[in-house]
Amino acid sequence: MPSLVKLDAYDAESGRLNVIIETPQGSRNKYDYDAKLKIFKIGCLLPAGVVFPYDFGFIPSTLGDDGDPLDVLLLMEVPAPGGYLVQARLIGVIEAKQWKGRKTERNDRLIAVSTESHRHKEARSLDDLGDQLLSEIEHFFISYNQMHGKQFIPLGRHGAGRAQKLVIKGEKRFREKGE
Repeated sequence: MPSLVKLDAYDAESGRLNVIIETPQGSRNKYDYDAKLKIFKIGCLLPAGVVFPYDFGFIPSTLGDDGDPLDVLLLMEVPAPGGYLVQARLIGVIEAKQWKGRKTERNDRLIAVSTESHRHKEARSLDDLGDQLLSEIEHFFISYNQMHGKQFIPLGRHGAGRAQKLVIKGEKRFREKGE
């Protein structure tokens, strides 16, 4: 079985973004894909009352500044099971830095919409989601990181073009590392 991190970032036929779901919407468990073992493992358990607001996963064949595949929050009506590939379109990015102790790194959150979504089928930009929803998403990541002894500081919200550039940069970093 091939490693999920080595799948293409984009589907060759449709040009759509490939997203591998790690943690389904509504889950208290944070799952992480272990590329060496080629399995999903529980990374941590969120406190009672805290759940992932949407599916959370990664874009294969990319690497972020933190050395992991690029993170993506996927908007869709119902949760997809962990390990599933969902095709999507990027609509933006919440650029952020996080640190624990003295170590600081960028840890942006790409935002995408499932191409099968009915509720978000018209969304083409972060503006289409509204400020309230974006603030709630930022708050989730701030709180989530705080619970793990880290600080997550949103630096700005940007559109699909900026998100696309981050994916291209992540693909280049992945190739250069020789994953």
